[in-house]
Amino acid sequence: MSQYFRLIKRALFTIKYVLQTINNCAILKGVTDDSYVYFVHSFYAEVLDQLDVNSVTDYGSEFPAVVSNGNIYGTQFHPEKSGKVGMKILKNFGELIQ
Repeated sequence: MSQYFRLIKRALFTIKYVLQTINNCAILKGVTDDSYVYFVHSFYAEVLDQLDVNSVTDYGSEFPAVVSNGNIYGTQFHPEKSGKVGMKILKNFGELIQ
C-alpha cells in the first residue's frame, strides 16, 4: 500500500476515453477537456489525496487519469499512443526537465 494511492481492480477495455480536467498542472497545458486518450488497463489507482488528481475519466465510475505531487507526474493512459493530445502531454513533460 502506497501512501499516495491503492490499486483497484476494474475491467477496462482497449479504447479511447475522454479527459476532464479538475486541477491544472504543467503537463496538461494546452490540453482541452473532452480530449481523447488511449487506455488499456484492468486496474486503476484510487488516489488518497484528491488534491493530487489533475484529470479524471469516467467509465461507469470516475477514476484518476492524470495525477501529480510536486515534481512527480503520472498518467493512467498511454500518452505515446494517444495521438496529438498524447504528444502535447509528452512535449509539456519534456519542457519541465529542460
